[in-house]
Order: sequence, then C-alpha cells, then structure tokens
Amino acid sequence: MRDTPWIVYTDGACSGNPGPGGWGVVIRRGEHLEELSGGENPTTNNRMEMLAAIHGLEHLPPDAPVKLHTASTYVKNGITQWIHNWRRKNWRTSSGSPVKNVALWQRLDTAAKAHNVEWVWVKGHAGIPDNERADELARMAMPR
Repeated sequence: MRDTPWIVYTDGACSGNPGPGGWGVVIRRGEHLEELSGGENPTTNNRMEMLAAIHGLEHLPPDAPVKLHTASTYVKNGITQWIHNWRRKNWRTSSGSPVKNVALWQRLDTAAKAHNVEWVWVKGHAGIPDNERADELARMAMPR
C-alpha cells in the first residue's frame, strides 16, 4: 500500500474575479476518502486553484506518491514548467516583472517537493465525479 498513490482532485471557484472564492479537494487512497475546502473574500480564481493544490498536498503524509488532478493550466504549467525560470530569475517573469501570487507559488513548490507528485490536467465540468465534487466543495465554501 505504501507505493499506492494518493489520488487528489482539486478545484477553485470565484464569483467575480476578484470576488468571493472557494477551493475544494477530494483525496482518495483505497477505501480512504477525505474532502477539504475553504474560502476567501476577496480573492481570484487562480489563487483558489493554487490553494486547493496546496491544501491537498499539505494534508498528505511526507514522501507520499500523489497523482494530483487539476483543471487549471495555470497551476499545472506553473508548477511543472514556469517555476524553474521563476526561481532562477529570483521570482521574476521573462519580462522582468514580479511573479503574481509569489507567496503561493513558493508554498506550492515546498508542498510539492515533499512528495512524488504526478501532475494531471483534466477538463473541468467534463463529468469526472471527483473533479465535479471538488468543484462543488469549492462553490459551497465561497463566502456569502
């Protein structure tokens, strides 16, 4: 069971951008099921997508194998591609401007390094049950 990956689905939602937002996480491993959620106001959709991934990873035991699903290309591309140059350029973009959400990127980077993560992009609202549930959790967590 030690090598069995934790299956994590994450999603963020925002009413307005910025506006009230929420994040949701569904975690599975064998018969184990957990759901996490939270919200902020004001916030942005990108922040909520990032916080979902962060909370999902931070919730797992260290060195866990993880298959993390996100519908956010911002999160997937940021953590798997763009972050290498951002680190090298002291958290600046290729144009020299500061990286947006830098504190969250640094937190996500730390959380991801604590695990063996496979990042999987999924199409949102495509009928994938755990992805739909993460979206539902995110929407329910938005402050009213």
